[in-house]
Amino acid sequence: MFKLKSLIAPLFAATLATGIAATASAQIYKGETAGVGDPVHTLFVAFANQAGKAGVEIQVNAGQTLTKSMLKGAKGEIDFFSSVPALANLMAGKKAMYSKIEEAPALSKNLRAILGFKAGAYHPVTLAGSGIEKWEDLKGKTVFTGPPAGSASRTSEAVIKIITGYEAGKDYKAVRLSWGEGYAALADGKIDMMVRPAEVGSAKIEQFGLSGEFRVLSIPDASRDSEAMQKLFGNPGRGMMVFDGGVYKGQQTKGSITALGFFQFVGTHKGMDEEVVYKATKAFWENLSEVQATAFFLKEVTKKSAFTSINVPLHAGAMRYYKEAGFDIPERLR
Repeated sequence: MFKLKSLIAPLFAATLATGIAATASAQIYKGETAGVGDPVHTLFVAFANQAGKAGVEIQVNAGQTLTKSMLKGAKGEIDFFSSVPALANLMAGKKAMYSKIEEAPALSKNLRAILGFKAGAYHPVTLAGSGIEKWEDLKGKTVFTGPPAGSASRTSEAVIKIITGYEAGKDYKAVRLSWGEGYAALADGKIDMMVRPAEVGSAKIEQFGLSGEFRVLSIPDASRDSEAMQKLFGNPGRGMMVFDGGVYKGQQTKGSITALGFFQFVGTHKGMDEEVVYKATKAFWENLSEVQATAFFLKEVTKKSAFTSINVPLHAGAMRYYKEAGFDIPERLR
């Protein structure tokens, strides 16, 4: 006769062992993105959340420098990352922050895209009382242009030069800090202006109007139509954006504001498992209504914008989903 006790022990042990094995084998993928409050962070977290519903668990490491994240992604050190189209060209050409990395051009060929989106616009923000009401007023002022290792500072300084002819370090003092330090420096009056890429309607920008007045400088018409500015608008991941200055409480520039728009994408590397990327991509688009409810600017993320400014090939897994779902895939990404 069999004893119940003698059966329970081995069955429990077998079940426990199976559970431990399943837990141990569950894959957690590494993902990197920008800091909290940045539009690319918001989109990336939404992507990771939807991927999780399909069994693709992405551990999000926020507050990272995107230039470094893309390099790590190309090396296969991380699995998913936020990126800027212009950085792919810089890596391929071994330029700027990648100029001393010998293998940069070869690594750039490992980059793959999943989806692109319109992230926002560069906001040149100055507080009331700063003495800055137009671009020419920047002469001799202190301006936060972006983080030390990112591409935003180079872009901000290029915009200022095209409009005014002013050079950083000569005509005005360019300060490079982390994004969080830049916000704090402006709020504390330690700098005169902050140039910050942000989604239109950003709560981070809006905070300056809750306790006072501020101004977002608009690109003048003459500068907008110049050859240099049109070239900047035409760079990968860039474009002209116009929005209503009244979107921010306490903002003093009346009417429409013309700004440099920026576009970004969620990427991976060519070695990522096709099935994993397929599941993550499918989950994102099939739960688009949830994604759009995450933030106001994400309402502009649609199936028509899926390939916005992407300049690296689509990953095979993403391509597989887009073909199945009937997306209009540009030939350059095939």
